[in-house]
Amino acid sequence: MNTSMIAGAVTMGQLQKKIDTISNNVANVNTNGFKRREATFSDLLFQQVYNQTNLQMEGGRLTPDGIRVGSGARLAQTALRLEQGSLLTTERELDFALTERDLFFQIETVVGGEVTEQLTRDGAFYLTESVDNPGEWSIVTSDGSFVLSATGERLNVPENFQSLELAGNGMLVATLEDGTQQDIGQIGLTRVLKPQLLTATGDNRYVVPNLDELGFDEADVIEAAAITPQLVQQGVLEGSNVDLSNEMNELIQAQRHFQFNGQSISIADDMAGLINGIRR
Repeated sequence: MNTSMIAGAVTMGQLQKKIDTISNNVANVNTNGFKRREATFSDLLFQQVYNQTNLQMEGGRLTPDGIRVGSGARLAQTALRLEQGSLLTTERELDFALTERDLFFQIETVVGGEVTEQLTRDGAFYLTESVDNPGEWSIVTSDGSFVLSATGERLNVPENFQSLELAGNGMLVATLEDGTQQDIGQIGLTRVLKPQLLTATGDNRYVVPNLDELGFDEADVIEAAAITPQLVQQGVLEGSNVDLSNEMNELIQAQRHFQFNGQSISIADDMAGLINGIRR
């Protein structure tokens, strides 16, 4: 296999990863709080081939010397883009939308007895019977993960509450059947200073990796954020930040590049066949 075929084959494999990234963006165009990813490429190892051994004959040349022969391109990264999504009014008490791009809700997932803290932008919350406090409801996500307070505790609402309101100081306040009010707690928010370090776990969730292994201090990556009515809106959901028209344009370009590289392999194969067929 010659270098043209190698470069084409390698690049096609990497382009497929970009197509997969675009497909994931398009599939989540209606997912609450979803943040799109953008694929970028870089050149692989290349070498300069000089056909002209006498450099004096290259006098006055305007184009670069020699021919640049590489091994194709690779996917450099799939960068997480945190542009704000559109805000959709629902008037539902348990719907919350974040209004700054680097903020995330704190949630707690329990799988097989193992507790994991995760981050999400999806603010569509629900109620389930509390396993720790009988007579109360726990605020959870759509899959039952617990929403955490600013102090890292689960948010529980009295069973006989009538309404839930986000107060001006960021406190969730439940109004009970007798008209009295009870403070529930502040919804826990995390500000991510280096979002590209987040690890996606699926289901529109992220976790902070082991920062010691990466050589970062926690204070340089995440910090707690005080909740305010300006940062969180009740009765509103944040939509996806995926621009469908832009994604379709990127998909068309990626498919064309994929086809061009496929044609380069076919042409190189035909040329190799012609050379092999030459008889002395």
